Amino acid sequence: MKLKITILLLFVCSLTYGQTYKSLIAEADKFYQSKDYKKAVDMFKAAFKIEQKSAGNIYNASCAASLLGDKNLAFEWLNSALRNGWVNVRHLKADSDLNSLHEDDRWNNLVIEMQKELDKKEANYDKPLQAKLLAIYDDDQLIRQQFITAQKEFGYDSKKVDSLGTIMMLKDSINLMKVTEILDKYGWLGVDKIGGQANQTLFLVIQHSDLKTQQKYLPMMREAVKTNKASASSLALLEDRVALEEGKRQIYGSQIGYDEDTEKSFVLPLQDPENVDKRRMKVGLEPMSVYVKGWDITWDAKRYKKELPALEKRLKGQK
Repeated sequence: MKLKITILLLFVCSLTYGQTYKSLIAEADKFYQSKDYKKAVDMFKAAFKIEQKSAGNIYNASCAASLLGDKNLAFEWLNSALRNGWVNVRHLKADSDLNSLHEDDRWNNLVIEMQKELDKKEANYDKPLQAKLLAIYDDDQLIRQQFITAQKEFGYDSKKVDSLGTIMMLKDSINLMKVTEILDKYGWLGVDKIGGQANQTLFLVIQHSDLKTQQKYLPMMREAVKTNKASASSLALLEDRVALEEGKRQIYGSQIGYDEDTEKSFVLPLQDPENVDKRRMKVGLEPMSVYVKGWDITWDAKRYKKELPALEKRLKGQK
């Protein structure tokens, strides 16, 4: 049995009583990924009846509305995202999901207003350092998008995937040198100095590095979380990846494996599965039942605990 770890990125027919905001957002994202934009929009609408505070979720909803062809709703949600703090003009302009809005008179006004808010927010940023990290972010994410697309289109063992994998490793090594130079000189820079996306770049590049490098910078990221310079949820992903590489069980259940024989995904070895949601909640992660839906996994902690020894035995046999 061939088991592979999924690379993580760094995206309902009827509404039943008791569905939570997070579960509805997860359903919306799932429909978006399958290009069922009508259902995605319906799920976003249902979620926003509960709350409409997350700028990222509102922005994603506007993308679904744009792809559906509902320009009025797309602009309504984009303006709501702006009011809730979304000021990533760079991403806004480059996002092909919003191409249908570019000829509308409201588009230029939105861009101008968002740029004004961004300029206020970035007044004290280290702009050269931010620009450098944003370029690294694009480099890191683009090759991964191409790699995952090729996996789906040509299969995991295809020559195309192998070729892109080689390119990805080369880019990762170059980006790692750039990021570690920054970390060694400045420490873990917070959002207040370089902005959210550039700050996330530090984590992404370390997350994609070798175990020795991860182990070196893990303590630095832990300290950065304590001073609000890094995300606790991002740290959780790094903690999980390091634990698995060290031959231990992951803590937060973030790392997903894939069985090529059965063509099914599964949660890699996890400690104390029955209490994982308590740990996830403390670092701002959604419940396992919601998280794993993206891989068509149904979470049952008791069943997982029972099957865990057999899973670990199979994984050990692959090494």
